[in-house]
Amino acid sequence: MLHSFSILLITSILFSCSSSRKLNKELSRQLTSEVFDQSFTGFALYDLDKKKFVIEHNSNKYFTPASNIKLLTFYASLKELGDSISGMRYYTTPDSLVFWGTGDPSFLNPNLQGSKVFNFLKNSSKDLYFASSAITNRPLGSGWAWDDYNDAYSAERSQFPIYGNLVSFKWKFNEPLPLSSPSYFSDFLIKDQELSNSIRRDVDANIFRYNLSKIEALETNIPFKTSSELTAKLLSDTLNKPVTLISKPWKIQNKNIQTIYSIAADSLYKEMLQESDNFIAEQLLLLISEKISDSLRTNIAIDHIQSIYFNDLQDQIKWVDGSGLSRYNLISPRTLVTILDRILEELPREQLFKLLPAGGKEGTLKNWYASDIPYIFAKSGSLRNNYSLSGYLKTKSGNLMIFSFMNNNYVASSSEIKKVMEKMFLEVRNSY
Repeated sequence: MLHSFSILLITSILFSCSSSRKLNKELSRQLTSEVFDQSFTGFALYDLDKKKFVIEHNSNKYFTPASNIKLLTFYASLKELGDSISGMRYYTTPDSLVFWGTGDPSFLNPNLQGSKVFNFLKNSSKDLYFASSAITNRPLGSGWAWDDYNDAYSAERSQFPIYGNLVSFKWKFNEPLPLSSPSYFSDFLIKDQELSNSIRRDVDANIFRYNLSKIEALETNIPFKTSSELTAKLLSDTLNKPVTLISKPWKIQNKNIQTIYSIAADSLYKEMLQESDNFIAEQLLLLISEKISDSLRTNIAIDHIQSIYFNDLQDQIKWVDGSGLSRYNLISPRTLVTILDRILEELPREQLFKLLPAGGKEGTLKNWYASDIPYIFAKSGSLRNNYSLSGYLKTKSGNLMIFSFMNNNYVASSSEIKKVMEKMFLEVRNSY
């Protein structure tokens, strides 16, 4: 009996090694195919059970990750923010409520329901004072494309976001001009027949020029130019009562500072990961910075996370923003695999997979990796000529793999790149 068991064990090991070598050979062949010939490609595939890499191709090289950087933001948030998001800090006097922002992106955000901050301010019988802090970020990040300012994915960062820092314009039949939400911006619409698209904000002001003959969609979301003065005006408008702007003191002494928690953290993570929401990602780093330093600066959060959680990485990260909009970010595929492995230590698998896009089912992977039972749970990242995908893969044999597949500087269409990637991942799912 023991002899038979030994033979079976040896046979199983040999078969496993043979399958692994065969898979490695096929993946290597695909990685050198014509579609990748003129671009720069990196791939790392890690067997979580065996704690080893199945294949590495340029896995130690640095790539522009685009929205794959949100995986770092996600991990940082899991380590620092807890289950609920701090929506606002405040103190009271007999007749006043003085409040300031933490960076929470959920206040009146149409994609994030259930924030408790609005009702708290609305129901207060005290005079409201919004305390603006000078210790905060520039509205746009380092390395962002300046001419993306008019696109919804490039909303400005701020200490007290409202409406996701976007204004929505809707076009209705027989209406002479678009309808804006919030309505405050209706007074800043200017007709411009020379405009090449339907509506566009001036670079440095909340002036919105529109051309009825160029309507491309019935609804358009455009970032507004943020400022503390505008925040106070929008708060007054939406709360239907005065909100006075004051400057937040450098140090607030002898005050009983309290916090209103706004929304479950998972709500932010799901929207950020599944819809690749850049604005939420940026604000999460500000939330971390505010928690550890009372300042809202992206670099404070990044330096903190790098020094505590990423100081042992084999390849140090060049990390400058929360969303991946910056082309200054650089990271290697094997580092992303390491971070994905660490994320698994923070959340149960099933909870984690509900937050990530599932292949063929939802989010940015809805149209790729279709299967009756999803086998890919991953974060995509795309900038012009760059596409990456990093996450988890369930094989038919029940193994869980971690992978990072990064492509930079290609001139082919991204769909060609994705088709080859899908073929390779199917090979992994079916044969490992």
